[in-house]
Amino acid sequence: MNEPFLSRTANFCDACTVRNRAICGDLDNEEIVALNAIGQRRHLSAGENLLWEGDDAVVVANVVEGMLKLSTSTADGKEQILGLAFPADFIGRPFGQSTPYSVEALTDVLVCVFRRADFDKFAREHPRLEHKLLERTLSELDRTRKWMLLLGRMTAEQRVATFLLDLSERFPVEEEVGTQPGAFALRLSRGQIADVLGLTIETVSREFTKLKKAGVVSLPNRREVAIEDREALEDLAS
Repeated sequence: MNEPFLSRTANFCDACTVRNRAICGDLDNEEIVALNAIGQRRHLSAGENLLWEGDDAVVVANVVEGMLKLSTSTADGKEQILGLAFPADFIGRPFGQSTPYSVEALTDVLVCVFRRADFDKFAREHPRLEHKLLERTLSELDRTRKWMLLLGRMTAEQRVATFLLDLSERFPVEEEVGTQPGAFALRLSRGQIADVLGLTIETVSREFTKLKKAGVVSLPNRREVAIEDREALEDLAS
């Protein structure tokens, strides 16, 4: 990892905004203290990599704030996005020797980072965490299958609708905007959304315009979306 760890701060788990949803959510206070002792927080700027595909699996991490993309390189050198990581998601490969994908910050990000060897030892000694890891692995497999369906079979309209529904669930109104019911922060530019969904910027902009004209969503500004008709958006995504 190119950037050194941030200096450890005492009991940062106590103030963690995603603790109840993260893999450490089932741990008791004594276990949290032990986990806190081996973890450190790190800030990433948009465009900065946390992990590189093929490198030694040195660290694993919980996402606390922001959004990251998971990607791999195809045989012809092109990038294939495998999915997104949101707050409370776990990234990295515990018990593995190499990193299977690159992880890049799409926005400014805060992660709770653990050296993999320390985390592996902790997980072996704490069955509840190991069980949570298994649950997350299975959920990640389901999400990857859904992502491959999105990129391989869905129309542009379905991709954009599915993406907005996913964001609305990951960044609920009470945590982000709060200006009107159904609103959430759109943390990516149109170009980033296009890259994530395998579309052109023009197509993404056109789909947003169609949704707005149909009254399905409103766009108070370029970084905020409000779902006006969730049922209609779900129909478009299906």
